[in-house]
Amino acid sequence: MAPIPPASVEELRTTGNQSFRNGQFAEAATLYSRALRMLQEQGSSDPEKESVLYSNRAACHLKDGNCIDCIKDCTSALALVPFSLKPLLRRASAYEALEKYPLAYVDYVTVLQIDDSVTSALEGSSRMTRTLMDSFGPEWRLKLPSIPLVPVSSQKRWECLPLENHKEPSKSKSKGTTSAKSRVPSAGDVERARALKEEGNELVKKGNHKQAIEKYSESLWFSNLESATYSNRALCHLELKQYQEVVKDCTEALRLDRKNVKAFYRRAQAYKALKDFRSSFADIDSLLQIEPRNGPAQKLRQEVNRSLN
Repeated sequence: MAPIPPASVEELRTTGNQSFRNGQFAEAATLYSRALRMLQEQGSSDPEKESVLYSNRAACHLKDGNCIDCIKDCTSALALVPFSLKPLLRRASAYEALEKYPLAYVDYVTVLQIDDSVTSALEGSSRMTRTLMDSFGPEWRLKLPSIPLVPVSSQKRWECLPLENHKEPSKSKSKGTTSAKSRVPSAGDVERARALKEEGNELVKKGNHKQAIEKYSESLWFSNLESATYSNRALCHLELKQYQEVVKDCTEALRLDRKNVKAFYRRAQAYKALKDFRSSFADIDSLLQIEPRNGPAQKLRQEVNRSLN
């Protein structure tokens, strides 16, 4: 007696899963396709179930080396349920196989924003970083499409926190880095912070100091452990004659790295502008102990010394 064919969406999905586990990827893809058609014909408004079927079929395509259809199905799955881990990872793998490395990098980093413990995403983002640096050099980040900012509600690391702690980064980044200081940055946070810092650096090169401050502030929300980000933001404040902000950022930079020469120099410049010549002289003196032949610092010391006398 012939086996009874699956009669429901759930039965088709379950049978498809079994075929996939048995290595019968084409058969599994056919079953998932039937389940999708049945679901759509029923007019069911169950985006999660539909998204899973697209994602499962994408896994079959990926196993069979059909990366184009894998990407299409993953994109369909993500349109139904944004920031789902499995379709993001499968699409990243397909992009990587097609040598679309910038797109693969974006998907891997997006996964890390959601859950920084995903080993394949950590390895994939590192692999893509090396590949992109080899291909495009130091400015490789300029070749990237925009990296989506994952809403807090989709980030796994916030699941154990009480509701009142679920705050969007955009609400706190303009007010400093208080939120970042209350938690240890994840690997995904550090990678996102690094990308934002590079964006800030590019804006500085173009003279867009106000926009650069926004990028550095956003970077510091994700990770406030890099001294250079503070001293870079201080440079922007210095260009905008916001001297008190320069002092604050340089002080924070020096708390993280007592040998940050740029932070000493920029704070000395700010103190000079604020007519706090003794503090300026002290910073220059500290700088010259680290780099005795620093020409700009020697010149600034002469100017400050004349003001003191």
